[in-house]
Parts: sequence; C-alpha cells; structure tokens
Amino acid sequence: MKEMTEIRIGESVVGLKDNLVKTAILPKSTGELDRDLHIQGNVVIEGAVYAKNLIIDSGPAEFQSAVYAHQELHVKNDALDVVTFRKAIASSGSIVAILLKGKCMFGADINAVGVNLKNCFVAGSIFANDIKLENAVVLGGCFAAKRLELQNVIAGTFNAPEVSAGGINYLLYPTAFSVEPMSCLPGTEFYNITLADLGSLFKHETEKPNTGKIRLDIEADTQRTVLVDEQDTKTLLHSYSVASRVLVSDLLNMENFENHFLILSASLGSQILKTYSLHKEDGSKSDDLTMENISDFFFKILNGTVQVGELNSSISFDELRQRYL
Repeated sequence: MKEMTEIRIGESVVGLKDNLVKTAILPKSTGELDRDLHIQGNVVIEGAVYAKNLIIDSGPAEFQSAVYAHQELHVKNDALDVVTFRKAIASSGSIVAILLKGKCMFGADINAVGVNLKNCFVAGSIFANDIKLENAVVLGGCFAAKRLELQNVIAGTFNAPEVSAGGINYLLYPTAFSVEPMSCLPGTEFYNITLADLGSLFKHETEKPNTGKIRLDIEADTQRTVLVDEQDTKTLLHSYSVASRVLVSDLLNMENFENHFLILSASLGSQILKTYSLHKEDGSKSDDLTMENISDFFFKILNGTVQVGELNSSISFDELRQRYL
C-alpha cells in the first residue's frame, strides 16, 4: 500500500488503488467540484472526502472521516471484501450499496435523497426521502420522508408516510410508525426484541428467564394516534407497538440485558479510546465490542444462526398489584 500525503491531481477523476491517503480529499477550486473519486480496492483514506460521484469497485476500503458525494455514492454490486465508513456520510443525490458478495458497514448516520442498501450494517440512523433495505441491520431509526421498504431487516425503529415489508424483520425498540397503514407481502413476520437478552446471546450464554422476542401482529398491534403541534395541525399516525404486552419489563432489571452496550459500542466505536468487552458468568470476557463483531452478531440473528427465544412468560395479577399499588 503506497502512502499519499497530498492529492495533486488535476483530472476530472481521481483513481485510488493500494493507497493509504493521509490527507483529506477536498476541492481547492471551483473546477474540482465536479471531480469524481474512483476507489478500486485496498484503500484507506484518513481525511474527509468530497466528490461529485464516489464510485467503489471493491474492498477492502476504509473511510475514517466524513464523506460527502454530491450526486451519488455507489458501491458496485459485485464489490468484494468489506467497505467501511467510520463517520457520517451524506449525498444530495443517492447512496447505493446493493451488495451480492461483499459487505458494507456505516459507523454513523446516513443522510441522502435516496438510500438503497443490501447486505449492509448501519450503526446510526438513516434519513432520506426514499429508503430501501434488504438483508440489512440499522441500529438506529429509518426515517423516510416519502417511502420505506423493508425486506429481512433489523431496525431500531422507523417512521415514514408509506411502509412496505416482506420477509422476517426485527425491531430493537418498542414502537414504530407510519402515516398510511403498513403494506406487507404474504408471509411477512415482525418481531420485537426489546426484551431479548442480546447480551447473553453475544456472549454465547443461555438467555435469562422471562426474556425473548415478541411477535408483532401488524393488524392487532396497530394503533391510530393523532399528534397535534403548536399550530394545531393534526397528524394521524399508525403505531406498531408491543408496549401493551411488555409490562413485564418493569419487573425485570433491564441493565442486566446489556443490550445498550451493543448498540452504543457500535455507534460510538470511532470515538471510544479503548476497546471494551462483556463479562461472562465464568469471569472470562466476551468478544470485543467492535463494530465488526457487533455487525456479525446481528447478521447471525437475521439469518437465523443465532436463535432468539420467544417471550412466553406470564405475570400473576397479585404480582402486578404488589408492584404498582
């Protein structure tokens, strides 16, 4: 890998292969605003990046600072290995990474007009007009101004005017929202894993009692909610929530789940000065809480390699009365 400390290329396209770029790739004149950046593999860029179009042929590639593509950020479908963005990325156009073999990891938020991801991991949230996700993990929220499509996805939550879904999907937080009723393909399943013992599963240990996933019935668990702002403007939302069935959460010690460590460690990975791990019951340590290990763990849940048990426990009325009265 050849080290580069300064970019001095006057052409309309900057091509990088087998390079370690120590500086930022930013325009220094108006003529460089239309410059494209072409990544051909085995590249590490430590500084911030601006390009009209950012095209990535293949990994490994790592962007350690913020990235902005004016028109499009495109990871090619046949890209191999791993493409990693450590900080936030944005585009005035689209961000596309529909990967068939490789993998793309985003360590912070994504902001663009259109976002289309497959086989990707996002430690933050996605903000866009249109979002399409397939076989993807988003630890934050999916916030679409127009339309959201989910196909075999783990997401923290979502909020969009129109939502369509297919396959098996999981939510990390109790509630998600849409303006129009959600449209689901036949056979679509939703599970909420707010009360799943993800910490124990990450450590390869047995899940704690009274924990597990909750099946979300899109019809039965949908509520219509009216929101009113300061201008007395009313907005009708459909909320998909299991809150009515998680009274048990107040009877559990949520801190023992250690779920928050997984989510926070992935999203704050580039800002933490040292690497942490979880303590097992036998006193040994789990795998390090790196974005790579956390990403692998959630994809194992998504593809069924790691099985999350169902929450089937019941709470007696006397126990609830002693708790709340």
